[in-house]
Amino acid sequence: MKIEFAPLNIPLRRRLQTAAVVQWVFSFLALAQCCLAAYILLCLSRWWLLAALYAGWLYLDRDTPTTGGRRSHWVRSWAVWRYFRDYFPISLIKTADLDPKHNYLFGFHPHGVLVAGGFGNFCTEASGFATLFPGLTPYLLMLPFWFRVPFFRDYIMAGGLVSSEKSSASYILSRPGGGHVAVVAVGGAPESLDARPGALTLQVLNRKGFIKLALKHGAQLVPVFSFGENELFDQMENPVGSPLRRLQDRLQKIMGVALPLFHARGVFQYSFGLLPYRKPVHTVVGRPIPVVQTPSPSKEDIDTLHQRYMEGLTQLFEEHKSKYGVPEDKHLKFI
Repeated sequence: MKIEFAPLNIPLRRRLQTAAVVQWVFSFLALAQCCLAAYILLCLSRWWLLAALYAGWLYLDRDTPTTGGRRSHWVRSWAVWRYFRDYFPISLIKTADLDPKHNYLFGFHPHGVLVAGGFGNFCTEASGFATLFPGLTPYLLMLPFWFRVPFFRDYIMAGGLVSSEKSSASYILSRPGGGHVAVVAVGGAPESLDARPGALTLQVLNRKGFIKLALKHGAQLVPVFSFGENELFDQMENPVGSPLRRLQDRLQKIMGVALPLFHARGVFQYSFGLLPYRKPVHTVVGRPIPVVQTPSPSKEDIDTLHQRYMEGLTQLFEEHKSKYGVPEDKHLKFI
């Protein structure tokens, strides 16, 4: 394989963008393990009392990930996130005003490999969420497992990440006064196994839990499509039924975390590595779908709203695809 090396005379700005993405990929792939190792070493050191005190703090703070988290405007506004945004670049597009008197449930599509658009737009202020949607506070839902890792949990909560448990989403959507947004990557971890350039297959047909939550709390549904999300990484071929896919599915069921075998480019060369390609990501926030609060929704209520949601998502995609490089003959496929 011929290796294409990066030129030596790259501007400092682009080097800083690459460094920002390196730390983001590291955070996703290895920071939790490093934090856990650091805590174990702390327990075995002369500073074990600090580890014991932190363990007590973990117990007292155990409900925070399911009760809105503990965001930090300072962390969300770090300069590193602006370099992260500009690497791709990532942009957030508003199509309608959202009244801050309501709570909202954003359905984010597609999941992609590392949810770059979801993180950049809803866990940082780099793309100007607070300016585009004044009065709204976004919370990106993440697998509960990660909130059990010492130190790492505090870091991700600072960005606005919260647990994806049902009680966590319910807490956000039931907040009085409105102005709160639960952002759910509807396809979840399984959808990441199909994330590759050109993929437009979304796992939506059997995903109705978020619809039921919206009905129970009267939260308005908002479809969100992130154009370019699946263009950031290549992935080893893993068609349904193949030995690799069966292994991935089994591991996902056991651990709750999908393990896509992805690759793209490196730090000093463009031929292989774990950094995403420099491809633009345009995250388009659609028009809200009004929801009448139904404390005990029937199957018919859920199915009807689910159909409206899929129609809204399809309309959003069709209206904007030509602007962001998707051929006219390409359409979403729901499974």
